[in-house]
Amino acid sequence: MSASAGSQTVAVPFVDLAGQHAELADELTAAFERVLARSRFILGEELDAFESEFAALCGAAHCVAVRSGSEALHLTLRAYGFGPGDEVIVPSHTFVATALAVSWVGAMPVFVDIDETYTLDPARVVDALTQRTRAIVPVHLYGQCADMDPLRELAERHGLSIIEDAAQAHGATYKGRTAGGLGHAACFSFYPSKNLGALGDGGAVVTEDAALATRLRGLRDYGRTDKHRHETLGWNGRLDELQAAFLRVKLPHLERWNAARAQVADTYCRELGDAVVTPRTAPGRGHVFHLFVVRSPRRAALQEFLATNWVATQVHYPVPVHLQPVYTTLPHRSLELRETERAAAEVLSLPLFPTITTEQVERVVALVGEHGG
Repeated sequence: MSASAGSQTVAVPFVDLAGQHAELADELTAAFERVLARSRFILGEELDAFESEFAALCGAAHCVAVRSGSEALHLTLRAYGFGPGDEVIVPSHTFVATALAVSWVGAMPVFVDIDETYTLDPARVVDALTQRTRAIVPVHLYGQCADMDPLRELAERHGLSIIEDAAQAHGATYKGRTAGGLGHAACFSFYPSKNLGALGDGGAVVTEDAALATRLRGLRDYGRTDKHRHETLGWNGRLDELQAAFLRVKLPHLERWNAARAQVADTYCRELGDAVVTPRTAPGRGHVFHLFVVRSPRRAALQEFLATNWVATQVHYPVPVHLQPVYTTLPHRSLELRETERAAAEVLSLPLFPTITTEQVERVVALVGEHGG
């Protein structure tokens, strides 16, 4: 019997947050009741504790939690003082927020191509540098860190800031160091489907720079230095107490969840064979597989076949940022992005989450093998 003719009851969702939260229901409920009893919902004890705990995970001195990953990027760029006339190097194979944050402060995103790990190619970054370049924003895409040593060397040589976009890389490592401690600052998202996700939106910036952290704390809270004194043009960008409390419940489970993701990814890589191109983890990098992304020149047909057989997939990201309407109609400078455009045409994300069952994984493997790439 073919895989597609097998039990149609083995549905495989793309992600299963309900299963994860069922395991933590008592702890999450207790966290809610704790915040409710205190009735301090903004800038309270839960936020302070989470910031300390998350900074420790990243090996950083400071954490400033904010209302989203996009806000983390935006406020960090603003805290550095970047603006009109400045250029910031970003990949185009990423979620659009990476570039939008640059545009929001009035600076210009300069799109640079990726390498085989789907992260910024340091050799291409060299070609993009100008006198206007102020920062590099490497994205640790799909759960794997960018090649940070050559990027740091470039930044030091040219006096640039490195801001990690670590929205998909909670707990990922590079040569023994954890994402969040590889640049001058790092920005995380706690969107619900992330490896560490809130029960709503959320984000954070981690850094060793105490002065930067102080500026960020002011920017996220209306530019305040105390209750009635506003020294900068800030706004409301705070992470609320309830989300901080939920994240504190989840944080101790992150290592276990990441290990479960890696185990599923190992099975996929081993069992899928030549049916599709599986991800490559570069030496010295600890991949946390926020997404398991394969490549196929027949992506549309494969995705349709899997959907017909009750397996959900997604494409991250079918339209590169430099080809999005918001950037094709605005003046910007980009270089040749051949690898980015090739990846955008072929990538397909398969189901992968910590509570996925062996039966579900076997079904995905069987169906991909039956269809072929």
